[in-house]
Amino acid sequence: MSWKPGDPREGMAAMVRVDQAGEYGATRIYAGQLAVMGDRTPAARMIHGMAVQEERHRRFFDAMIAKRGVRPTAIQPFWDVAGFALGAVTAAIGPSAAMACTAAVETEIDLHYQAQLAELGDDDPELAHAVAEFRAEELEHLDTAIGAGAETALGYPLLSGAIRMGCRVAIALSKRI
Repeated sequence: MSWKPGDPREGMAAMVRVDQAGEYGATRIYAGQLAVMGDRTPAARMIHGMAVQEERHRRFFDAMIAKRGVRPTAIQPFWDVAGFALGAVTAAIGPSAAMACTAAVETEIDLHYQAQLAELGDDDPELAHAVAEFRAEELEHLDTAIGAGAETALGYPLLSGAIRMGCRVAIALSKRI
């Protein structure tokens, strides 16, 4: 039986696929933000620092996809454009909206990584170690964003809720497609 998009099979391959897609999306969000903000403001310097960590996470999952023969998500071209656009739009609104975007994304990623760690248990130490390490860094990003005024963004509850919902959809789709 051959694999088809939407196949309900889960497991380690789906975890690696969705994590690579998520880290790729994060690099694109930060690229969009930095394209609008430049690199001279305090917010842009914070975003650059977080972007460097996200790039390291993405490279790890790129290597894991290759090493384990995992099929990447077929909708990565969409995440490329959508991530960059989300970053650019939130940065255009202002630094607090850019930080609100980070806070929303990292809140969902924390929940996602927590669930993965619970599911992994001791079954895949390499993946569990990476997820735990990256989760800790994502929580640092969340703290940074909140400390930099994320919650002061105009319409924060609506903006945060919309971005968090988008993250949940992206996670669900990237696991399967």
